[in-house]
Amino acid sequence: MSFRVLDVEGAVEFGFPEFPDDRGAFASALTESGFAQALGHPPFPLRQASFTRSRRGVIRGVHFTATPPGCAKFVYCPAGRALDLVVDLRVGSPTWGRWDAVELGTAEPKAVYLPVGVGHGVVALEDETVICYLLSAEYVPANELSVSVASPEFADLPIPAEITPVQSARDQAAPLLAEALSAGLLPDYSRCLGVAKEFARG
Repeated sequence: MSFRVLDVEGAVEFGFPEFPDDRGAFASALTESGFAQALGHPPFPLRQASFTRSRRGVIRGVHFTATPPGCAKFVYCPAGRALDLVVDLRVGSPTWGRWDAVELGTAEPKAVYLPVGVGHGVVALEDETVICYLLSAEYVPANELSVSVASPEFADLPIPAEITPVQSARDQAAPLLAEALSAGLLPDYSRCLGVAKEFARG
């Protein structure tokens, strides 16, 4: 596996090989050794594996989990094509408010690791786009929060202009970043690091 450190502190983009033959192809999106090489510790404990299937134009996020309990994510795209958005929402982080974006798909297989407290968004660039999520915590609706992708701080996100956004009612009603900060909804950087240390201990 190859890896690239993203502009959001602690977030990493992984590249992984695909092995095609006359039947199709085989790929491993995650290996323990590859993850440890990039992050300096083994992967987080897996508590849930999920996937979404979206039509072109669907925008999910920017989502994050209240911390505590917090949730780290490892995501990849085995079908279709998506723009993966990584946003630092951790108050006190050296990269707070910064974002990065990675195109995921089958042409050049990649995955993204998002540490605890980092916001996540997905823009489906094709119909039948599938995003797989490996999560360090089970989904609890009361802990799942959202910040509007239309926040002025995210104006430069590389969402294609020709995309007609399709969003859930929750995402449409999500507060702007400044509103979420003012309301005390955003996770604290030091608390997020504390949760991550627990992962490193195994």
